[in-house]
Amino acid sequence: MNIHNKRKYLSFLKFKRDFQHYGLEKVRSYELILHWLNNRLTRSQFLILSGILVGCTAGLAGVLLKTLVHEIHYLIVNKVHFEYQILFYIIFPFLGIVLTTSIVLTLFKGQDRKGIGAILYEIAQNSSIVSSVKMYSQIIQSAVTVGLGGSAGLESPIAVTGAAIGSNYAQTYRLGYKERTLLLAAGATAGIASAFNAPIAGIMFAFEILLTGVVFSDFIPLVVAAVCGSLLSRILLQEDILFRFYARESFNYKNVPYYLILGVVTGLYARYFVVISQKVEHFIKELKMSRLRKAMLGGAALSLLCVLFPPLFGEGYETVKAFTNGNTLSIIENSLFRYLEIGDWTVIAFLILVCLLKAFATSITIFSGGNGGNFAPSLFAGGTVGFLFAVICTEIGFENVPVTNLVLVGMAGAMSGVLYAPLTAIFLIAESSSGYDLFIPLMIVSVISYLIAKWFSPISPELKSLAEEGKIFTNEYDKNLLFSLRTRDFIDMNSLVINENAPIEDLFELVKNSDKNIFAVIDDNRLLRGILTLDDIRPYLFNKDSEISLSITQLMKVPPAVIHPNDKPLGIIQAFDDTGVWNLPVVNENNYFIGFISKSTILLSYRQLLKGYSE
Repeated sequence: MNIHNKRKYLSFLKFKRDFQHYGLEKVRSYELILHWLNNRLTRSQFLILSGILVGCTAGLAGVLLKTLVHEIHYLIVNKVHFEYQILFYIIFPFLGIVLTTSIVLTLFKGQDRKGIGAILYEIAQNSSIVSSVKMYSQIIQSAVTVGLGGSAGLESPIAVTGAAIGSNYAQTYRLGYKERTLLLAAGATAGIASAFNAPIAGIMFAFEILLTGVVFSDFIPLVVAAVCGSLLSRILLQEDILFRFYARESFNYKNVPYYLILGVVTGLYARYFVVISQKVEHFIKELKMSRLRKAMLGGAALSLLCVLFPPLFGEGYETVKAFTNGNTLSIIENSLFRYLEIGDWTVIAFLILVCLLKAFATSITIFSGGNGGNFAPSLFAGGTVGFLFAVICTEIGFENVPVTNLVLVGMAGAMSGVLYAPLTAIFLIAESSSGYDLFIPLMIVSVISYLIAKWFSPISPELKSLAEEGKIFTNEYDKNLLFSLRTRDFIDMNSLVINENAPIEDLFELVKNSDKNIFAVIDDNRLLRGILTLDDIRPYLFNKDSEISLSITQLMKVPPAVIHPNDKPLGIIQAFDDTGVWNLPVVNENNYFIGFISKSTILLSYRQLLKGYSE
């Protein structure tokens, strides 16, 4: 062993002894090595290494989930006779939602926060600390839901799983908030990249959705994680599982009118999808029944929809592939419509109903107790809308309609309008179809759909309530920094108080022996009665003649506003601006006095936070 290697080995042993000294004897060997590397590598080098490890782990999680669900679907759809398939469509979707709800209630104690909103909440409100349970809970729940026929997608659960992997990795190696958020996003990026075999789309997803309102100069770990996730997907997933489309037409500028109209159609459909989702969510929440009964009701409704319209079963990607491969009749063959005379208008009527009911099927799946996301449903619906538009144009009499291209760009349009993520949608379809020459139609359709969605609602309706409550970040960076602050951290718990019935001499003595310039007047139960400032007291402080006739209740005044511990810093700053004062009392819901909060304290913390983000 040469001198250099011997020194490194001795350094490693010292590092291990240090861990044992601090009671960390149970640290695994690989964790010990990574801790050692964290101390030896530069920040950028360790983040790149972390991006590789997080990306590979999240990618494997995505591959595992996709494979598991694909095998279940293959068994039900391809290996079972039609008559038995109907029975399976009746049983499995119902069973999937009920089982998922039972798993959540028993194994996860009713904690089922899911979807992209859950990640954004953790970034904004929990310093990007995600529970370790989410590293596997989302896989289990979504595999049961979608595997047994739930009409939802696996991509959101995969993204949440990847985010949890990245966050917990950062927590293990004691990384700061910036690094923790970056690796959280890297894990989600790798998950999306593995699900679609689309690394650029994964990166766009991180920047466009997850890191909204977060300033970052580091992006190499995201790129590395996306490449790792996509590469594992390409190596491990079978060709029929991959989200790939091979048949398409070359772009012809003469077809631009088709794309302009389709952009409007998908934008309006996306709005329909979102509105139905909100109404179904509200309806299910208002039901006066237990969660298990809601799951049974939702499962029964979903099973009925799947029996009538089999394309609603599961993610639906096979249906979209059938559109692009020209195998449309196979979509109807497994439905009850097979007993009707199948013509072009029969297919059109069938697919119109599928499009309209897909919004109901997905919402019922998610909100009645299942686990899944809107990625796959929006892509499925968009592809169906694109195919419908192409078929109708052909029936009307238009020639040379680019059917396959309209299916592909339709997927991007619906996804852009539902998820408010046009860049993610554009690159996802471009990568999945190797259709980089379709960038122009993809941009036309996605941007028009996105603008229509934004016209109806500036913020994604799925996230609107969270944004209005200040629970997630938005594009307003100043407000986001204020949302990062915690009101309780600014309350002066050592604020001075005086009883309203105390003699005036006690007040004067309190003023003389303190450096405070504001005091709370309370009753015997510590309920706030009023406030006093040094300016209110000063005229009487050295005037002996006025002491006899004065009382504290005569001097005190009603505070111009009161703060509650749960108020957001943004609202508190607004209260300071409206009242023009620099100190306000904090009380609970019963008017119990807690302390004073100072505007200068909040502004100082804000400046320090701003400095930390700009470094």
